Amino acid sequence: MDLGIRGKRALVCASSKGLGRGCAEALAEAGVDLILNARSAGPLDEAAEAIRAAHGVTVTAIAADITTEAGRAEVLRAAGTVDILVTNAGGPPPGMWTDWSREDFLRALDANMLTPIELMKACLPAMIDQGWGRVVNITSQSVKSPIPVLGLSNSARAGLTGYVAGTARQVAPHGVTINNMLPGIHATDRAVSLDGGVAKAEGISLDEARARRQATIPARRYGTAEEFGAMCAFLCSQHAGFIVGQNILLDGGAVNATL
Repeated sequence: MDLGIRGKRALVCASSKGLGRGCAEALAEAGVDLILNARSAGPLDEAAEAIRAAHGVTVTAIAADITTEAGRAEVLRAAGTVDILVTNAGGPPPGMWTDWSREDFLRALDANMLTPIELMKACLPAMIDQGWGRVVNITSQSVKSPIPVLGLSNSARAGLTGYVAGTARQVAPHGVTINNMLPGIHATDRAVSLDGGVAKAEGISLDEARARRQATIPARRYGTAEEFGAMCAFLCSQHAGFIVGQNILLDGGAVNATL
């Protein structure tokens, strides 16, 4: 399917690996020029070069911490006007409700709620002026089904979801859509970290922890960055203009809910 976005410009955050990289790859395959961001320059530059070679699009790599004011300013300055924004940032660490201080919550809010809000506030005006734009926020299945040990993430991402619910409907008349993608467990470094925590806590192997988690997913496997990226690219396409303010689960059926 021709997504109709060849020649558009996209800013994709946390895109040197994992789900962000999957989104960047899929957009590049559709002919979209990219501004990629991640904290570490080495892996980011490697990803940028690989995407250029594979898809022949223009790729600009900006190594900066997108969760800081200075990092956002640097990335936005380099990006200029973009047609597509994909927000993404690593989630806060797991723990117990007794572990988290006010400062922990503020860090989680900065990374997983306030950072995407600031990026949207920076990019939406130009999208509105041109009468077309796409925003996709990578959040978590925990928005639909809270994960007890991820209380910091549950809280911050739920706040972002509430913000998007109203904002998406305010910008939709201008040809701009905002939607959220809610990943379950995918075969990324995050899954390795979570499975590693279970393995350590319960004295089992990493393979055993992974197999146990996969058994709780109706699809009986983890998702892939490639299939996640394909959905992102579709939401950014010309065909998705009637999808507004939605929270799309990509979790292999793990969340058991009618709606």
